Amino acid sequence: MTPVLEARGLEIAYGRARAVDGVDLEVRQGEIVALVGESGCGKSSLARALVGLVRPTRGEIRYQGAPLDYRRLKEYRRHVQLILQDPGGALNPRQTVRAAVAEGPRLHGLKGDGVNGDRVTSALAKAGLRPPEDYLRRYPHELSGGQQQRVVIAGALALEPSVIVADEPVASLDASVRGEILKLILGLRDELGMSALVVSHDLGLAWNIADRVAVMYLGRIVETGTVEEVLIRPRHPYTRAMLAAASGTATPLQGEPPDPARIPAGCRFHPRCASRTDECGSIDPPVRAGVACHLTVLEEIS
Repeated sequence: MTPVLEARGLEIAYGRARAVDGVDLEVRQGEIVALVGESGCGKSSLARALVGLVRPTRGEIRYQGAPLDYRRLKEYRRHVQLILQDPGGALNPRQTVRAAVAEGPRLHGLKGDGVNGDRVTSALAKAGLRPPEDYLRRYPHELSGGQQQRVVIAGALALEPSVIVADEPVASLDASVRGEILKLILGLRDELGMSALVVSHDLGLAWNIADRVAVMYLGRIVETGTVEEVLIRPRHPYTRAMLAAASGTATPLQGEPPDPARIPAGCRFHPRCASRTDECGSIDPPVRAGVACHLTVLEEIS
């Protein structure tokens, strides 16, 4: 099956800093992929590149099998929508809910009627704000954080996209409403066949929402696979360390990821890896069977 959204050999550099460094990633039709890793590993840069907000230094983005044409970004962004983590910052405090949700269709020159009737009320209902008429005249300050995030999601849904890229969509919300937003994203996948890339540092979120997981470290995808493969049978030492720290069975990872402008030679995780060998410090491991690690190769041979 042709991926609906794909990155091939993607690189993003800010001066000498390589925020994204040779990433291959795909999102298939009707699936949710969780992109996980520590802060500063390049997740947000990758997410913004996938929606056309950042132009890669090298590599390409493909939508429905075709390379992204940057001369037609407006059309592309209708189909691939970004949802940010701070709904309060994303909403104009002077706009009503109706105006906020109608903004995207207006900019794209779309009529008020979508496939399910009025675009605004239909999108609000899909986002879980029911009855939608109760919210149309409200302003952001009259809504809870969870309701604000639903309005942001409704604004994306009003364009009837096929993919949403959600960058830490529940990080700023109270624990009591995080599950509701994740359930909403799952419902959009199940009811509308929508695909999603959900960016998070939270492995628990990945377990609850994703079909597949991609683990990112210092600009690279170091492990990919199904939720069960990555979160139950992790093979990369970084994934194992993250899981152990999250479960409380180990101390947090020692140190911070290296400066992206000074990426170490060899495996970029080896300065923090307790199992490193001499080879790890000199040879950059290629991705084999979904994991980039010399130790995994040795384990499979033995």
